[in-house]
Amino acid sequence: MYVIIVGCGRVGAELAKLLSNEGHDVVVIDKNPTAFNRLGGTFNGLTLIGNGFDPDLLKQAGIEKANVFCSLTNGDNTNLVSAQVAKKMFAVPKVIARVYDPERAQIYQSLGLDVISGTILLAAMLRDKIIESRFSSHLIETKDVGVIQVEVKENLLNRRVSDINLEGEFQVVAIKKIEGTIIPTSETILKKNDVIMAIVKTESLDKIKKRFKL
Repeated sequence: MYVIIVGCGRVGAELAKLLSNEGHDVVVIDKNPTAFNRLGGTFNGLTLIGNGFDPDLLKQAGIEKANVFCSLTNGDNTNLVSAQVAKKMFAVPKVIARVYDPERAQIYQSLGLDVISGTILLAAMLRDKIIESRFSSHLIETKDVGVIQVEVKENLLNRRVSDINLEGEFQVVAIKKIEGTIIPTSETILKKNDVIMAIVKTESLDKIKKRFKL
């Protein structure tokens, strides 16, 4: 995969290193040449100095063959303009923009961009930790469903996954075991110290909590 990342801050640099280590072709653009120091000595991609919305620089970066374009600077306006150039001018298949201002997130989405809002994400994560420590709505980008963790206690011991699933409301998708996490089948037996990871309908959360005595 050919990926262009605009912004070599902490997030951009970490993403670039992850993708590069996985064998993808990565180009990182930043106005500040010292920002590239965050990439370390093992990064084997390309670095370019300049603005992520400069068409000539983007052509030099190989945007015409890019599969993904990520604008991850610390400025919402820069991210919006860069993402729009990538999407409208160069028709990059997947364009992702980072947004700090939550009110701008909907504007970005209305323009057909994939949006990552660290502000919204962090607030949702903190809310979940405060209010519903076992339930995480931020893991899935919708308010309709979330992920809940259920520890296997006496009431669930030796039961099959199929016995506890509720069609349309609660579906076990993974089980954390001492030896590692597995994707269960309907016949998987629940054991002591297992932790169930399940998708749950938000409107059914109270019902599920009562059912499992959470």
